Amino acid sequence: MSLISQFSFPSLRHILKPSTAHFQEQLPRFITPSYQQHHFFTSTPNLKMSASDATAKIFFSSPKFAVVGASTNTEKFGYKVFKWYADRDLPATPINPQGAPLTVNGQSYPAIKSLSELENPKETSISIITGPAITLKTLQEAKELGVPAVWLQPGTFNDEVLAYANDNFQAVVAGKGGWGGEGWCVLVDGERSLAAASRL
Repeated sequence: MSLISQFSFPSLRHILKPSTAHFQEQLPRFITPSYQQHHFFTSTPNLKMSASDATAKIFFSSPKFAVVGASTNTEKFGYKVFKWYADRDLPATPINPQGAPLTVNGQSYPAIKSLSELENPKETSISIITGPAITLKTLQEAKELGVPAVWLQPGTFNDEVLAYANDNFQAVVAGKGGWGGEGWCVLVDGERSLAAASRL
């Protein structure tokens, strides 16, 4: 019997709280980094890491970020996602049709109206918080600009959009998986992915 099988999955879920910055420190001592890589996250049915764990790491390896659908309304996810980046001092640019700046914790962040205004799109990963039709148009523009990676928040895509994204970008974080019930979400899975990319 392997060491991992001696513990119930619910117990491990309690140990592995994804929201904490000390994710690795909460693993049982016998689960070394080597063991995690070769056994734990690839063989445990309810806790295994999907392909998106690798793509999330690639996403956060970019030097810059942008949030398409960034909103000035603090109740909307377009605001909450951008605030998530700002709270972690990540270099993120808000993008909305009005070019309306966002204020987070008393600091104003200038916005742009489209991806074409990004200074270095080939070095920028983008989070998208728009309806599927707008998301598809955004992805088409991102492809032309050479954007390497995209994170599609829950509700921003359909099968057509997801297929297009997977066919045209180096890394796509979207769909089923992650630690939340709605699928991959920056607000839920971002901290863990940042740690994997050594950005914490």
